[in-house]
Amino acid sequence: MRAVVLREKGGPEVLQIENVPDPTIGAEEVLIEVVSTAVNRADTLQRMGLYPGPDSEYEIPGLEYSGRVVAVGERVTTRQIGDEVMGIVAGGAYAEFVATHERTTLPVPSSVSVADAGAIPEVFITAWDALVVQGGLASGRTALVHAGASGVGTAAIQIAKALGAKIIVTASSGKVAACTALGADLAIDYTQDDFVDGVNEFTNGVGVDVVLDVIGGDYFVRNIACLRTQGSIIQVGVIDPSPVTFSLLHLLPKRATVTGTVLRARPLEEKILTAQRFGREILPRFDDGSLRPVIDSRMPLDQIADAHRRMGDNANIGKIVIDVA
Repeated sequence: MRAVVLREKGGPEVLQIENVPDPTIGAEEVLIEVVSTAVNRADTLQRMGLYPGPDSEYEIPGLEYSGRVVAVGERVTTRQIGDEVMGIVAGGAYAEFVATHERTTLPVPSSVSVADAGAIPEVFITAWDALVVQGGLASGRTALVHAGASGVGTAAIQIAKALGAKIIVTASSGKVAACTALGADLAIDYTQDDFVDGVNEFTNGVGVDVVLDVIGGDYFVRNIACLRTQGSIIQVGVIDPSPVTFSLLHLLPKRATVTGTVLRARPLEEKILTAQRFGREILPRFDDGSLRPVIDSRMPLDQIADAHRRMGDNANIGKIVIDVA
């Protein structure tokens, strides 16, 4: 099969396509012919050597896929050849085939083409898990989400609105309007305005219930200032790894919770539980019109380096989809 193989770490130019053996499947696994995948920030960090992927003979990036089942293991009971599925993997999705446990797969919603479904799994599961499962976001509550025009941000806006919650996002000047159009109750241009002031004004000084942050750095202290009493900060990524110094006197009075989380490193059973719960609670929202993948652009696998450059330039609004099949 054709796959993007990392032989060295560096800029987008190190993303080279090679012919490698097809993956083999275990008794409870399925083999999926990948129709599409998508670029995630973690992929760019892995390419630069800042986010290690799973140990394997060939280091193939790619955290999500959509496609069709072409082979099943001898103990597989929930999937059959021809099923259109999507899901998250620890790596390997920048390839024509990927192998994964049957119970981590999700059916492609009937309202979404299999080619577009590659834009769903990583960002929608990440946003839902951070905001709802770990952050407790529900109807009547308020969230602050940074990078509102990113894949996770655009998913978070839709999930919050589908739940009846309010959502404030930060974005750069050229992306604020897109966030508002998608449903954000307040979109703050972080290049012009202080988001702490914006949050305090919007909430009448009460603060938000949960912050979803992918930035890090000095945003951490400012996130604390945005929290209401007993609020939560869910850190799902770190674009700025700079050390942060802050006084616990800012944190303790709010009785706040700070949680760091990733999906890739979780044990298999936890990944299965997360996928299955997402399938029950959120997947139907695509077919009722509440949710949709936001696709910025799409490129063939041969242009994977250009796709990484676009993400590196922060030019995208939503997902950069890679058409594989």
